[in-house]
Amino acid sequence: MDMSAPPTDRPVPAVVVWHDLECGAYRADIPLWLKLAAEASSPGQPARVLDIGAGTGRVSLELARAGHRVSALDIDGELLGALAERAGELPIETFKGDARSFQLDGPVHDLALVPMQTLQLLRGVDERRSLLDCARAHLRPGARLALAIVTDVDNFDTRGGGLGPTPEHVAIGRQRYVSRAIRVAIADSFIRIERERFIEPDEGDSPYEPELDVIELEQVTPGQLQQEALEAGWTVEPAVTIGETEEHSGSEVVVLRV
Repeated sequence: MDMSAPPTDRPVPAVVVWHDLECGAYRADIPLWLKLAAEASSPGQPARVLDIGAGTGRVSLELARAGHRVSALDIDGELLGALAERAGELPIETFKGDARSFQLDGPVHDLALVPMQTLQLLRGVDERRSLLDCARAHLRPGARLALAIVTDVDNFDTRGGGLGPTPEHVAIGRQRYVSRAIRVAIADSFIRIERERFIEPDEGDSPYEPELDVIELEQVTPGQLQQEALEAGWTVEPAVTIGETEEHSGSEVVVLRV
């Protein structure tokens, strides 16, 4: 969990807690994003990077700490609020918008990133094409776009007694938030990920009923995405593999150039 937020007396929105808990600890992709940003920089001039699906700042904060200027885009205003608070004086601007239809400044970015399978939350070639077109409109000539996709995950179902990943948890005040993946099912078109979320009761409190959170990632291969990008006028560069960790599946990063 990303606990880089400055101290605050305000209650943390639940959406922020769950996002941090389930996404914030992932670090395997950070070296690649820093490398791409460094390659997009000019001597004495850090890169201007567009982080699409920035959430609470898992990637944006690392880029900004390395000196790059970041435009952080997300559809959820509460996540962006947490990011803005954490950023402090770091060179990060937050923008609320849809990855398929956002409009910021003109083509001023040196690099755009779509980390952590954000692309696979979109539905079909038309929505992916909309993201590609929006990204292009915000990139300088010759700039890159890098998109992470997951292609190889393991089926499991804890409801029948099978083992799943270790539950993730964090204590905030008197409450302990717990999230555990209970099922991953792979179909022809989608990867369905089911998580159970609950808050362990403090002494004397009523039990918190578990809630089910479901994410469906559309299946898309690197080759398929590269072909769609070629048809949209992009130049395709070799994809990059990010290896799996004990708690996270590996991913492929499709790299495109304007």
